[in-house]
Amino acid sequence: MTAKTDFIRVRINPELKIAVQDILDKLGINTTDFITMTYRQVLLQKGVPFDVKLPNYKTKKAINDMKKGIDVSVYKNIDEFMKDMDNETD
Repeated sequence: MTAKTDFIRVRINPELKIAVQDILDKLGINTTDFITMTYRQVLLQKGVPFDVKLPNYKTKKAINDMKKGIDVSVYKNIDEFMKDMDNETD
């Protein structure tokens, strides 16, 4: 007879674990349910269910500017932003 559940053991940064658990608690989702949901999405999407890529030059600059307190608002609306992102090359 096969087991109805299996175990996953991972090592993770304690601060990251606490921060993520705080968010999941606010959403009413426990860690097991979150991992199960993520696994189901990987199965459905046949891959990672979110973008995994390095930020381009513009994004890196905006992040650094925000950290320095520089206003990075350059778009009037979301349509203008999306048009620019569609035309973006590294």
